[in-house]
Amino acid sequence: MGTSRQKMQAALNVLLEPQRFQDFAPNGLQVEGREHIDIVVSGVTASQALLNAAIALKADAVLVHHGYFWRSEDPCLVGMKGRRVQTLMQADINLFAYHLPLDCHRELGNNAGLGRALGVPQFGPLIPEEPTLPVFVGELPEVLSQVQVADSLSKELGRQVLSEGDRAIRRIAWCTGGGQGYIDKAADAGADLFVTGEVSEQTIHIARERDIGFIAAGHHATERFGVQSVGAWLSRELGVAHHFVDDDNPA
Repeated sequence: MGTSRQKMQAALNVLLEPQRFQDFAPNGLQVEGREHIDIVVSGVTASQALLNAAIALKADAVLVHHGYFWRSEDPCLVGMKGRRVQTLMQADINLFAYHLPLDCHRELGNNAGLGRALGVPQFGPLIPEEPTLPVFVGELPEVLSQVQVADSLSKELGRQVLSEGDRAIRRIAWCTGGGQGYIDKAADAGADLFVTGEVSEQTIHIARERDIGFIAAGHHATERFGVQSVGAWLSRELGVAHHFVDDDNPA
């Protein structure tokens, strides 16, 4: 039962192919813990609350989308960051973090999960020649109103989404998390609707002036899919126990 740290790291790297991405933080094993792994806890962000839950669940490894050591951040392990890393090291827990690779995986990633939540049966990269761009596109089986799409997505995510526009929707482009800056690319590609996690002030003006529907469904809410799917995959492939912990975040 269970697996080694090295085997888990190798399996995740083969599955998610982090070497393909120019990312904002290191992907893979960020904090080294014990050698043998029986229990994995997954969550969106490696917050203190998630780490405390992992300890309570006797986890050997934590798998997250948002880990540590982001580009341009202070590298010193002090304050909140120091306490988080100290918690992991004192408990001898491994931290695995995958950012863009978890957004872009065609079957297990965040965008794949959001596409299924939107009811889009088939989808792929918005720009096929840029497969590491975390923006997907697909079509609904039938034309729906934007109100119908927004209401359905609210139910799927368990939260009220922000919806701007009132269009007939067939072709949808989307990017989980903080992808509002891709709305122009979605409009250029002829999408009826662009869905992402966050909204900026200028996003609403762009949506109105470019005549494209827009939905902001929450950064955290749209990025819960990947770690759950990959955690379940690790359980099947490597024989580890997996627990997803939703450290809820309304943003």
